[in-house]
Amino acid sequence: MSAILILGVDPGLNRCGWGLVASEGSRLSHVAHGVITPKAQQQLASRLHDVFEGLCAVIEQYKPHEAAVEETFVNSNARAALALGQARGVALAAAARAGLIVGEYAPTTIKKAVVGSGSADKTQIAFMVRRLLPTAGEVKADAADALGVALCHAAHGGFKRKAGGA
Repeated sequence: MSAILILGVDPGLNRCGWGLVASEGSRLSHVAHGVITPKAQQQLASRLHDVFEGLCAVIEQYKPHEAAVEETFVNSNARAALALGQARGVALAAAARAGLIVGEYAPTTIKKAVVGSGSADKTQIAFMVRRLLPTAGEVKADAADALGVALCHAAHGGFKRKAGGA
């Protein structure tokens, strides 16, 4: 059985976390992670472009087999939700550009898969990511969340494994 490389994305307009996990059967291992940080003073279109180009570069470098993106968390601030939705759209477009099928997971589903509780906070996610992927080392919150998205996708069986392997 060969490893499936999963790209997890925690979309954001200010900080877009990404993380790569290799899944081989029940074994998971850390490959890479990072955070794309567009300049805050840039106009919206330029920030979205930076996120898109950053994710395209990650996809080009690592050539993942599958991708997973966190769904938009709807809150009382409509403007923030719209900006997050735009960043999410850019993440989906970058994956589609590379021909990847994308799994989409609600924040509570990700938290349950990684921590065991749908009400876990960012600190608990980062702690469990470090426990599950010890070679990842110290991981910033946005990258830890992205690795959590990839772990969630792996826990849910991904796409290629459901179809009989890559």
